Amino acid sequence: MSVARGNFRVVFAAGVAVLVLAGASTVALAAAGGGFHRGWSAPSGACSAPALPGSVVDVTLTNMGGAMMRGYGPGGMMRVLVNKDQVPAGAVSLRVANTGSLVHELVVLPLGAGAAVGDRPVGADGRVDETGSLGEASRTCGAGAGDGIDPGGIGWVTLQLPAGSYELICNLAGHYAAGMYTELTVA
Repeated sequence: MSVARGNFRVVFAAGVAVLVLAGASTVALAAAGGGFHRGWSAPSGACSAPALPGSVVDVTLTNMGGAMMRGYGPGGMMRVLVNKDQVPAGAVSLRVANTGSLVHELVVLPLGAGAAVGDRPVGADGRVDETGSLGEASRTCGAGAGDGIDPGGIGWVTLQLPAGSYELICNLAGHYAAGMYTELTVA
């Protein structure tokens, strides 16, 4: 193979990688900024979240699939995105939109001193231990716990959170290991 042809392949592969990363970051920014849902109606239009008390954090649960995203876990690259990562102590409402193609949930776990998001051990069932959970949004078009938020759906929960660090996760099998977690600081 000639040097020119080898260089072309390297440049072409690098260009494809840049396009994939740019697309993923654009999707992530749009999701974090609410670009996939109007107001706080479900992306599918099936329902709307009521007015919620306290500091409101908008959360987007998303996954990307397809051949170009293989290796990122079931359903492709998965993320929990928030519109703000710090709120005051007290009533905190989480409005959660599932813009992905899979069912997701949001579980709130305290993050111990020195612990980092994404470091929880994953069990044989593909989930992390939820001991100490402060609550969850996992009901489509409703508040609190349920069977998961359907694709295009929303859910919500209001919790009383003292100052500290919290990990917001999707704890359906394989989702945490695929990147579905983020940190929320309560000051």
